[in-house]
Amino acid sequence: MNILITICARGGSKGIPGKNIRSLSGKPLINYSIECAKKFAQLYSNTNIALSTDSSEIKDVAEKAGLTTAYQRPSSLATDSSGKIETIKDLLYFEEKQNNTSYDYIIDLDITSPLRTIDDLRQAFDKLLATPDAYNLFSVSPASRNPYFNMVEESSDGFVALVKQGNFHTRQAAPAVFDMNASFYIYRRSFFSSNINTAITSKSIVYVIPHICFDLDEPIDFSILELLINNNLLSFDI
Repeated sequence: MNILITICARGGSKGIPGKNIRSLSGKPLINYSIECAKKFAQLYSNTNIALSTDSSEIKDVAEKAGLTTAYQRPSSLATDSSGKIETIKDLLYFEEKQNNTSYDYIIDLDITSPLRTIDDLRQAFDKLLATPDAYNLFSVSPASRNPYFNMVEESSDGFVALVKQGNFHTRQAAPAVFDMNASFYIYRRSFFSSNINTAITSKSIVYVIPHICFDLDEPIDFSILELLINNNLLSFDI
C-alpha cells in the first residue's frame, strides 16, 4: 500500500499575507502540517510526503523543516481561481513519475487548518479503508447552525425561508449537519482518474473531528489559535 501525503502552499494570500509560513507560537505555520505528515509516515511504510508551491520562500522554509521537493507548481495552478483538486492531481502525477510508482491513497493536509492529531488521521484513514465503495473522506466539525432549524435563505421575492424544509422545534431534533473544517482530505487513487473536480461526491464520507478545529481565514484567527496554544488551552497536541 503506497500513500502520498500532499501539502499545498500557494505563495499569494490576500486575506493573511504570507500565512503559510507566518509564525504561529514560535514556528512557521507550515511546520505543523509537515510534522503531522512525518508522524503518519512513521506509522505507515511506503508513505511519501510532497510539497506543491510556487514560492521559493515557502520551499526554503519547508526544507528547513525537512521537506524537500523537485516539484514546481505551474503558474496556471497558482492563481486565486485555481482548484485544489487539479493542484493535487498535478503533484500526484509528478510524484508517481518521479518515484516510478503508483499511489493507492492520497492524503492532503491543509496548512491553514492545523488543529488535527495523528489519531485523527489514523482513525479517518481506517474509516476509508473500511468503506471500499467510498471515493474519498474529508474532516468535518459539528455545525453550530442547522439548515433545518436556524438557517434561512432569501428568495427572489425578498422573503426568507429555511434552507431545508422540516418540522423540527429544536436544533437537536433536526438531522445532524457538519462544517467542513478543511483540515484533511483522503482520496483513493481512482478519484483522480474519474474526472471529479470537487471533494464532495455522491460517494464521500466524513470523519468528525472530536475536538476544536477551524481554519485560519483572518488575522484574528491566528491570534485566537496562538492564545490557545500559548496558554495550554488545547486538550490535545498538534
